[in-house]
Amino acid sequence: MSELLDWQYDLGGVLIGAGTAVNVIETTGLGRPPVRALDVDQPSMDGQFAGPDYWSARQVQFDAAVKIPGNPAACHDMIEALQAAAAGAAVRLAGGEGMTLRIKRPGRLIKRLTVRARRIDPEYRQVIHGYVPVDMEFLAHDPTFYADEESTTEIPLGWLTGGGFAAPVVAPIYVQDGTLAADRPGWVTNLGDADAWPVIRISGPCANVTVINVAAGRQLSLPTLSLTTGQWIEIDTRPGRRTVTRENGGNASTYLSPASRIDQFAIPPGESEMRWTAFDNTNTARMRLTWRDAYIAL
Repeated sequence: MSELLDWQYDLGGVLIGAGTAVNVIETTGLGRPPVRALDVDQPSMDGQFAGPDYWSARQVQFDAAVKIPGNPAACHDMIEALQAAAAGAAVRLAGGEGMTLRIKRPGRLIKRLTVRARRIDPEYRQVIHGYVPVDMEFLAHDPTFYADEESTTEIPLGWLTGGGFAAPVVAPIYVQDGTLAADRPGWVTNLGDADAWPVIRISGPCANVTVINVAAGRQLSLPTLSLTTGQWIEIDTRPGRRTVTRENGGNASTYLSPASRIDQFAIPPGESEMRWTAFDNTNTARMRLTWRDAYIAL
């Protein structure tokens, strides 16, 4: 990923905004996302009952113009590049996927959205002079802003029962030999101010896996799962995806217990404790969490 300067935007790898051939005149849709309200009228009474307010998809619109004086061919090339970034089958035809919109504002971190193009509409009347106004609209089905860089932590299984010794230490002292489930606490930090959604990959050898999100009070249990060395399972909790897959690409959601809710396994803002339990007599199994800090505002 390229670094962005203030007032620049990266649309699927195409750079626009300050210092580029595409002048962004105005941008809308980067404030509070639209609300999907569930208010209902109160029967035989004035007013309404306030139901939950859910965020709707975010519509981001660019009023822009390609300015390459004396070079109409280059203007056409730029419009083609913008259209090509949004036209790939991996973007248009895959459920839950989209192109990345990266945004840099003065004094702020680079934030990103995953979007689908809804309109790229050039006006070619003045292209002979190297000037092409273009209206663009993109839809972010998940309206939350995310950090540009991913965060990752890897947590091995522990060996001591209960995570350590309790004082006073009295004989006999029991140390796990790998025949019982072991657990080890780990820590993840979401530097944003909105819920982040992790991708969890568990690599074998291990069996009877449970992942515990202490802050959310949630756990993902896979009681029938058995992984050998080289095998893994990945739980993707991100909105619009929320899948469970094996190393061969197959659907593995049936391993989850009925009480396991990946749609509620968010990492809240701040520092959170993650635990996982499994059977592993080699102490080589690993759990890797990958997430992006999440933000309410740009």
